[in-house]
Amino acid sequence: MLVIGSRGSQLALWQANHIKARLEARGVETRIEIIHTKGDKITDAPLHKVGGKGLFTKEIEEALLEKRVDLAVHSMKDLPTELPKGLVIAAIPEREDQRDAIIGGKLRDLKFGARVGTSSLRRIAQLRRVRPDLDLQSIRGNVDTRINKVEKGEYDAIVLAAAGLLRLGWGNIISEIFRPDVMCPAVAQGALAIETLESGAGFDACAQLDDPWTRLPVTAERSMLGELGGGCQVPIGAFASLENTEMFLTGAVFSPDGAVMIRYTATGDCTKPAELGRNVARVLLERGGREILEAVYATSLERPDGREDGQ
Repeated sequence: MLVIGSRGSQLALWQANHIKARLEARGVETRIEIIHTKGDKITDAPLHKVGGKGLFTKEIEEALLEKRVDLAVHSMKDLPTELPKGLVIAAIPEREDQRDAIIGGKLRDLKFGARVGTSSLRRIAQLRRVRPDLDLQSIRGNVDTRINKVEKGEYDAIVLAAAGLLRLGWGNIISEIFRPDVMCPAVAQGALAIETLESGAGFDACAQLDDPWTRLPVTAERSMLGELGGGCQVPIGAFASLENTEMFLTGAVFSPDGAVMIRYTATGDCTKPAELGRNVARVLLERGGREILEAVYATSLERPDGREDGQ
């Protein structure tokens, strides 16, 4: 029997159970073991202020390396671009909608000075560009916790990943899904990562669940992030898509206050996603992204790691 390591949130367990069902449909017996991470213990402070590599993954990866679990199911955007030695992404299943969504009303219809919750600097920077009048407030907690805060009137609206809402069957409460040119998504948003040891029963079973048409654009986005060296302390967005054998990748870097936006789109051969990602990153750096990144690094104890706000 294979043991699946997962966080204990409602969405994380949905993801783990989704992979569990797919493996069992192939005749693989599994069970889920909940593992609490450092990120789960942070209930109030914005994550960009506590930072740290693998905030939602480190303890689960330790369990993999110690062979206490055979595979781990992560939201791909939680996973740092550099994995611990001995671990690999055995599979990236089909991606859900990678865009951002708002609950509580369409962005253009929100009242002046409306209180909008999000802990993602990427989202904050872009919201400030579109609606500078909004009162943007940090919000933490699982998806249902955040939704309840809107229902109680603590926030007029919240912005979070559409994927989590759709996976939990709550698509009907979405007020609006943002076009990527309005709100550039997080790197690898909407994708799942199944992490295992480099070889063994876990890898062999999970490799069958890999979807190459998802892995290709996700690889391009993560390659871009790796080249930029950026993460949760710097607002970075990416949106990759495929059209036949051609891949399109848009990358964006924003100053934390949203005043500066560096955006670039390129196309390339879908068989060379990492190369496309690196090329987009280099242009972003040359056009002003380097100055934004270095300004943030100067005030950080460590270089960021690709994390944002969990949803």
